[in-house]
Amino acid sequence: MKLWEKSTKVDEKIEQFTVGKDREMDLYLAKYDVLGSLAHIAMLESVGLLKKDELEVLTAELRNIYQIAEQKEFRIEDGVEDVHSQVELILTRKLGDVGKKIHSGRSRNDQVLVDLKLYTRAEIEKTVKAVSALFDVLMEQSNRYKNVLMPGYTHLQIAMPSSFGLWFGAYAESLADDLQLLLSAWKITNRNPLGSAAGYGSSFPLNRQMTTELLGFDTMNYNVIYAQMGRGKMERVVATALAGVAATIAKLAFDACLFTSQNFNFIKLPDEFTTGSSIMPHKKNPDVFELTRAKCNKIQAIPQQITLITNNLPSGYFRDLQLIKEVFVPAFEELHDCLEMTAMMMVRIEVNKSILDDSKYDYLFSVEEVNRLVLEGMPFRDAYKKVGLEIEAGNFKPEKNIRHTHEGSIGNLCNEQIRAYKESVEKEFNFEKVTEAIRKLIE
Repeated sequence: MKLWEKSTKVDEKIEQFTVGKDREMDLYLAKYDVLGSLAHIAMLESVGLLKKDELEVLTAELRNIYQIAEQKEFRIEDGVEDVHSQVELILTRKLGDVGKKIHSGRSRNDQVLVDLKLYTRAEIEKTVKAVSALFDVLMEQSNRYKNVLMPGYTHLQIAMPSSFGLWFGAYAESLADDLQLLLSAWKITNRNPLGSAAGYGSSFPLNRQMTTELLGFDTMNYNVIYAQMGRGKMERVVATALAGVAATIAKLAFDACLFTSQNFNFIKLPDEFTTGSSIMPHKKNPDVFELTRAKCNKIQAIPQQITLITNNLPSGYFRDLQLIKEVFVPAFEELHDCLEMTAMMMVRIEVNKSILDDSKYDYLFSVEEVNRLVLEGMPFRDAYKKVGLEIEAGNFKPEKNIRHTHEGSIGNLCNEQIRAYKESVEKEFNFEKVTEAIRKLIE
């Protein structure tokens, strides 16, 4: 079934090429297409384009389709072009001509726009919850190991004393900043394009504010041309926010791979979380961290892929935009998997509590000695030179009882402040408003 087909049948190979993976990707959008239709028909009835009894039967049947999609049983039949066509086909089979009325005042262009926004909104909420869960794990580990020292590095050379409290907490705070970027992406996503039709509006007296409220959007995309121009832009913005989370996790995974190696021996994974070698019986490989790093690096490429698909398109709709779904939609599931795996690993990591007993780390404390001399009255440059000469002569004796007190340092992690910052950002999403709007539509 093709909503646009008239008397000429399209060539089979042309059809296969133009449809591509769209039917597969549209399965992700099925229940969101139904939600958009539920809001749209309620609006159509309010402006006199549907009768009350027609609205009632359409609403009941759409809610049935929603339940089928929610249970992962929705299918797009062979010969049916997309999710919009399948939903309309089901309605028409069941309700006859009444089913054909749901398309009044809209185009597949604004249908897919609203589907993608509703889908993305739901996936951002899942992502925020997964980020928050990993944040909690990292905070817990930071507090647990706040007094366990480890080397800090610059240029991958030992530099100054650090701690596992700092290490875990650093990634937690990074995730809090990542949530800030996700919040911006959420705000751009949470605007209603429905009613923009093919990008130029409609001569029907549509009430776009009504569908905006019914679907729980903050506002609408007001300008109908801009609503259509938002296709690709929204995905690029959201993908950039996902890439921010992925970058944090990729860096954490790299650290973990490095720190589990025998040359470092800072942390250890449980044996059941590692893999072996077909030839070396002693191997315990951190494959989960390696794959997490690779998957997160791949996610960081998605904004560029979307840019390359869209950057030479003028205003208006083009079929190029269809391909964005293929790189955008799967990104959420892949990132969720990485967040889940990383949280599992971080919970079970065993920390080496005596790393700095090894004399090769003695020079970590050189700055501590410089600072001690400065506190006793020696000018900084003189203290720096004195300690440097002691190191060159092999006479440096480290004092390992360090005391850092300023905000964000080894002795004052500011974890409560970091948590308060994260929670303040998370609260701004206001997921409850969306949840309540969707509940009313489907119940």
